[in-house]
Amino acid sequence: MKDKLQTLLSDAIQVLIDNGSLNVEIPVIKIDRTRGKSHGDFAANVAMMLAKPARKNPREIAQLIVDALPENDFVEKVDIAGPGFINFFVSSDSRLSVINQVLEQGDQFGCSDKGAGQTVQVEFVSANPTGPLHVGHGRGAAYGATLANLLEAIGYKVHREYYVNDAGRQMDILATSVWLRYLEQYQVAIVFPANGYKGDYIRDIVAELIREHGDSYLADADAVMSDLPADEPQGGDKEAHIDALIQKAKTLLGDNRYRFVFELALNSILDDIREDLQGFGVHYDEWYSERSLMDKGLVNKGIERLRENNRVYEKGGALWFRSTDFGDDKDRVVQRDNGQTTYFASDIAYHMDKFDRGYAQVIDVWGADHHGYVPRVKAALQALGYDPQALDVLLVQFANLYRGGEKVQMSTRSGSFVTLRELREEVGSDAARFFYVMRKCEQHLDFDLDLAKSKSSENPVYYIQYAHARICSVFRQMKDKQLNFDQTLGQANLALLTESHEDDILQQLARYPEVVLVSASQHEPHLIAHYLRELANALHTYYNAHQFLVENEALRNARLVLVVATRQVLKNGLALLGVSAPEEM
Repeated sequence: MKDKLQTLLSDAIQVLIDNGSLNVEIPVIKIDRTRGKSHGDFAANVAMMLAKPARKNPREIAQLIVDALPENDFVEKVDIAGPGFINFFVSSDSRLSVINQVLEQGDQFGCSDKGAGQTVQVEFVSANPTGPLHVGHGRGAAYGATLANLLEAIGYKVHREYYVNDAGRQMDILATSVWLRYLEQYQVAIVFPANGYKGDYIRDIVAELIREHGDSYLADADAVMSDLPADEPQGGDKEAHIDALIQKAKTLLGDNRYRFVFELALNSILDDIREDLQGFGVHYDEWYSERSLMDKGLVNKGIERLRENNRVYEKGGALWFRSTDFGDDKDRVVQRDNGQTTYFASDIAYHMDKFDRGYAQVIDVWGADHHGYVPRVKAALQALGYDPQALDVLLVQFANLYRGGEKVQMSTRSGSFVTLRELREEVGSDAARFFYVMRKCEQHLDFDLDLAKSKSSENPVYYIQYAHARICSVFRQMKDKQLNFDQTLGQANLALLTESHEDDILQQLARYPEVVLVSASQHEPHLIAHYLRELANALHTYYNAHQFLVENEALRNARLVLVVATRQVLKNGLALLGVSAPEEM
């Protein structure tokens, strides 16, 4: 309807321009829904926008526009209000037509071709495979998956990707942690490092290592612990200590055995992550290996392209990227003095490859702690000749869990955190998916576990799902009463839907395509969550105020058609969020 009204106003202004009444250019016309029914259904402020360039009073312009509006069958009345607002009262037939649209389009209602088939890559979660996914990762998973669904709904071709950080120091810390726990199982007197991974999942990997190779990976305690720099509890540097232990593991195990521990740890955790995300309803088109960047020579290719563009220089034996040329607070190392490339160099290569693969837009969903990293990645893309505006980095704040009113304390390194799997088992995937997207991604989220499990109207996901199930129950009641649903008869008698509660639902249904478009375009899935709660509230209010299975056959079927359309939109919206639409609760 907004599109129709925009076209109507645009045509009217063009008539006024052509006949000399207005000497202006047609502006971007904004149509808003009115707050009160006394002001109609929609309002436009275009007359006030034109007042200055036209040098006329806005109410005078508004009257000119109203008088020039083309004839149409969807506007019943037009008013001018206040300083020059143009208020539109939509005809009854137009309000009712949304029911037929929903029934005709079904699962596709709300979808559009705004994206015109453009390719978009959405990379999300991409947690280091050094441990199970925790509740923080869960929010990024729910947000990224929902955003991808929304973009597809408005016509983009979406590629979902997980970047597997399967190279680098953190993976070496993981492999070394597994080996040290393995030694402990054989009573080798080692002191576990402060910076090692301590979760119980490490012991599960150790058990598999023992099943595979028994005691063939043992080493003498003195050989492991001698000549190490002091660890943090002894007043030393925990980073230097763990790095020395990594080198000991590589030396004492040798290349083949160390690589086996490394791969065992990586694959064990990565398999767990895949299973977790699949159980959470999150699927990917590609799992992109960081090591493949090295294998394909893309890291060196990226550095050479920066060199060709005179964007790197040598200092202190290292190679530096001139990121200050693009507004960064300091230049960044891409290759250390020992010849090793940095994480940043890998990220440059990865993003270079994203655009070389032909994506028109790239969206990264990162944790909020990466906000300082965004400018330097955009700077590198610009230095490589890409449009930095084609990269959109969305930062997701951490989720705080509350149980019984108390905040659940968590620490990733120590292993004392709530995993995504544990959360799913406690509250269910539906509640977790919904609660994670109830707020803007950049806002902190307090996740109330007790509320998520409650079966009450205070629990938004239960309230919405119950609205869907309630409509399904109406049709079970209809069968019990040996009544038949005649959709054709219902559609032929939509004019009987004159109650205010029915009009409220009609307005909500008509809003849905607009909400999907705005939610997708602005990358704000929470708008869908809020909309569904409003629609559910309208349905529950209607259900409590009126009987659907009335004796009047025409009215009964008209009301049933209305709730069938409502059920379809509830289902469509929940599907975008990755939440089920149960028929019974």
